[in-house]
Amino acid sequence: MIGAGAALGLILYLLAAQRQLPAVAVVLASLCPALPVVLGVALLREPVTRRQVAGLLGAGAATVLLTPG
Repeated sequence: MIGAGAALGLILYLLAAQRQLPAVAVVLASLCPALPVVLGVALLREPVTRRQVAGLLGAGAATVLLTPG
């Protein structure tokens, strides 16, 4: 299951790099560490610390600032 998810992620990353600017694909791929936090909160009702909230907000702001257009 993990190998299939990794393969799918790599294929989608390569498609994004081919169809969009590579800078956009890299910025979106760098958000990968935020996904487990969001899924943990949404699906498992895990508590979120202030540090995690600050990190998520910072990552979101950086994504908006780095995305061209």
